[in-house]
Amino acid sequence: MVQINWTFQAKEDLKSIAEYISKDSKRYAKLQVVRLKDRTRILKTHVYTGKIVSEINRKDIRELIEGNYRIIYKVVDDNQIDILTIHHSARDLTRRKIE
Repeated sequence: MVQINWTFQAKEDLKSIAEYISKDSKRYAKLQVVRLKDRTRILKTHVYTGKIVSEINRKDIRELIEGNYRIIYKVVDDNQIDILTIHHSARDLTRRKIE
């Protein structure tokens, strides 16, 4: 089974998402974070289930979609995946440095 590593950036993204949503609803903020984390569990057994990120166009950089968010991850090797960032799909990904 593959180990999923959450990078510092991805953890910060989750915090920011939770803080933003909690302005309206603390309950929904927690629920959204749980959904995002739960979505990544599929990667433990299906590493390449996500599609290649078109803005980056590398086989090892892929994404899962959860609601309005893009969970961008890197396949490090057969035993490890790094969650690089959680990005809102309405924002321009090309303005961010990923990796």
